[in-house]
Amino acid sequence: MTRIIKTVLLFFIIISGLTYALEPNEILVIANSEIPVSEHIAQYYCQQRAVPADNLVLLPLGKKPANSISRTDYDEKIVNPLRNVLNSEKFSGKIKCLLTIYGVPVTVGGRGQLKGNEEQLKKINELIAQGKKVQEKLKDQIVKNTTEQKNVETKLAQLQAMVDIIKGKETNASLDSELSMVLIEGYELYRWQVNPLQIAISHIADSNDKLASIRDKIMMVSRLDGPSEEIIMSLIDKAIRTEKTGLKGIAYFDSRAIIDKDRYGEYDQSLRDIGFVANTLSGLPVKQEQSKTLFEPNSCPETAIYCGWYSLKKYIDAFDFVDGAVGYHIASFEAQGLRDINSQTWCPAMLKDGITATLGPVAEPYLHTFPKPKDFFTELFNGYCLVETYYRTKPYNSWMMVLIGDPLYKPFKQRVN
Repeated sequence: MTRIIKTVLLFFIIISGLTYALEPNEILVIANSEIPVSEHIAQYYCQQRAVPADNLVLLPLGKKPANSISRTDYDEKIVNPLRNVLNSEKFSGKIKCLLTIYGVPVTVGGRGQLKGNEEQLKKINELIAQGKKVQEKLKDQIVKNTTEQKNVETKLAQLQAMVDIIKGKETNASLDSELSMVLIEGYELYRWQVNPLQIAISHIADSNDKLASIRDKIMMVSRLDGPSEEIIMSLIDKAIRTEKTGLKGIAYFDSRAIIDKDRYGEYDQSLRDIGFVANTLSGLPVKQEQSKTLFEPNSCPETAIYCGWYSLKKYIDAFDFVDGAVGYHIASFEAQGLRDINSQTWCPAMLKDGITATLGPVAEPYLHTFPKPKDFFTELFNGYCLVETYYRTKPYNSWMMVLIGDPLYKPFKQRVN
């Protein structure tokens, strides 16, 4: 009976791999034609990963590697030419993944205030002012009407969201996250869009007409970028070398002993959960830090896997990353300064220290937009490649997250225990 069960599990794993496995010819590589280093990295990647030469798109994006691009320039210089390529006879329906290269901006700016809504904005602000007066009166009442207070708070929040949408607040994003939506026209630019590739909502996407209609148009996106050309090139080489033997080393998980029944407790529990099962799933030895302190400097030799939180924009050099190491730190802004060799935000600092793949936000992301650690590493341990792991577990597109690393990188072979 055990043998039959293992055979059935192996069958489903193989079928799953065949269904989702990303192929080199399904990747479109995007580089800056005005920066020789950008084109060189892109060509090297194509050669090493057998991506067809025709799958390299060179866009004129400036002679210096800008961190950000305006929304107008993004549409004109990136979206329009990429749509032409992706909708062409050669590539239509054949590309699943975009790979952005150093020289392509990291962020895209907000869209600005919607035109022709000045009168509507004035009326909404008047309603907000009235609502705040009601709110103050309710606070002064001796006998509190909690239900009415909550109703007023809810209405004020809804009105403020309408103001924010009109003004274009929180319409900036990671360029890569925005590129996930490149084939979809007319979506709302306010905060985030649900990622229909995430396995946690796949059943919803099947029955939701809106999500189902865009699911096949979503592009998975990864980036090869970092503080130096040498570091960026090493992301390719280390991934390929590691795949030959599988990732070896120690998995480190840093939770914070949070037991509250809120999002903080939820993510902390996810860190503890993956810490408990990581050895079984990956075969790697596991070490956990489960107090409110972080791993101390130089305390994590042979780091193959890392996930933890919360040291805001302050990298703790605890790790000796092995080739092929994958990890991320859950905190705001940790992909800022991606090309700064002296940055202390986690993404550039970990890249400098030798990590092979990581992810993080380019601005304030809100906690619930991170992939949950248990979900992310379970998919990675189950044999999915880096970019598939990311898109099967990231909740949102058109938002702040960026994935850094070779999208094809597959550090673990599929297993049946």
